Amino acid sequence: MVRKVSTPNLLLFSVLVVATCGLIYELIAGTLASYLLGDSVTQFSIIIGVYLFSMGIGSWLSKYFERNLLSWFIQIEILVGLVGGFSSSALFILFEFAGSFQLVLYGLVMLTGILVGLEIPLIMRILKDEFDFTDLVSRVFTFDYIGALVASLVFPLVLVPFLGLVKTSFLFGILNVGVAIALCIQLKHLGKWFSVLKRIGFAALIILVAGFILSEKIVQFSESLSYAEPVIFAKSSPYQRIVLTRNRKELRLYLNGNLQFSSADEYRYHEALVHPVMQQLKDSCSVLILGGGDGLALREILRYSNVKKVDLVDLDEAVTHLFSSNSLLTDLNQNSLSNPKVSVHHKDAFQWLKTNTKAFDAIIIDFPDPGNYSVGKLYTQTFYKLLKKSMQPKTLVVVQSTSPLVAPKSFWCVNQTMESVGLQTLPYHAFVPSFGEWGFILASFDKPSFATENISLPMRFLTNETIKTMSSFSADMSKQTTEVNKLNNQILVHYFEKEWAIYQ
Repeated sequence: MVRKVSTPNLLLFSVLVVATCGLIYELIAGTLASYLLGDSVTQFSIIIGVYLFSMGIGSWLSKYFERNLLSWFIQIEILVGLVGGFSSSALFILFEFAGSFQLVLYGLVMLTGILVGLEIPLIMRILKDEFDFTDLVSRVFTFDYIGALVASLVFPLVLVPFLGLVKTSFLFGILNVGVAIALCIQLKHLGKWFSVLKRIGFAALIILVAGFILSEKIVQFSESLSYAEPVIFAKSSPYQRIVLTRNRKELRLYLNGNLQFSSADEYRYHEALVHPVMQQLKDSCSVLILGGGDGLALREILRYSNVKKVDLVDLDEAVTHLFSSNSLLTDLNQNSLSNPKVSVHHKDAFQWLKTNTKAFDAIIIDFPDPGNYSVGKLYTQTFYKLLKKSMQPKTLVVVQSTSPLVAPKSFWCVNQTMESVGLQTLPYHAFVPSFGEWGFILASFDKPSFATENISLPMRFLTNETIKTMSSFSADMSKQTTEVNKLNNQILVHYFEKEWAIYQ
């Protein structure tokens, strides 16, 4: 039995809320899975598939709801609000405890999808006497698609950068429950049960509001479980989760849970990255840094008096702002990002190279490891072809290229890809205690080499002797035959995931 309702417009508005909230929960799950598990394409693909399939299950199950449809709809709306509202905080906390986290993740996505899938068919059956069938379908799906558009726009542009995942899930849980309460108030004349549901709705609302208020403490607690050192800074940017930890000996930066550097030994990495290039440039020179928003490679470059201009291209303004404003970090990078010689460009390096018209004497490429397709594109044949347009005949390029010991196929794939565009390369490696044996590739149009004269600047790690040994590879790091990393297949990401999987 379906009671004739006096609030069809409120129910139609609830379609907009249902669609918006449902897609937000889906996007939160996909983003969180990318942060915690890596490979954003795989995670989003599986989550979208599981969510849509689960909505289909919910739609099929809706046929078994035959009486009190308004009451059922309100109960489901409250339940969706609670499940969706607590989804991100529960997943962050369970990540450290669940033996099969992916099963928990996909199970929660499935539960949310089933509940959301129940709602639209119930609304259509509730409203079937208010509109003719054609008009009803048109109105319901119009609001449904508008909700999807709203969610897809506000999630990356507003919610993630300004609220973060945990606050966002609580906020949209509040919206779900708010709609349920509004319906209970409008329908109180239909029976006492709606007054009971209203009280249940207010109780759920109080819980969700408390979660929203305490969301930062929830995030801090979950991150205290994930990191061995105390977390002193954490922020979600539109591109990644940024976490800074500190103990008595060191600062550590993590992006999406992956260690980027330790202040205890970062000098080894950055000296090995920068100085084999820079010590060969004797005349006045211009330098391009791609990535390196922490300013640490830049710190080493600015030690050379012949450097006249540095352009640094890093996508994430949140990173460069942190490393140019936090006193602990500006002490570490010697305030390099504020140097008048430096111009910082907050753009995608791929797109920036397309429009760049300048050529540089040296190019330092300090991207994160190619653990997903958005970063993997920056190691492709297409990218290196673009890079050549910013090179002069004598330009030297260096690329950080992951570990040749842990991930030899990944390392030699980068080398093979650079050679495929006509660059000549000199692979080398250095030991960084926080990471182990780490690899780099020096490249130019002519066969590159290391300078043989004495190092002109004082170093903590590099010496003439260590430089000479860096291009020598032991048998377990020897050259391997690999495919070229192309934009349409990104084989490097597959190599990287497979080789690093045992350390996840």
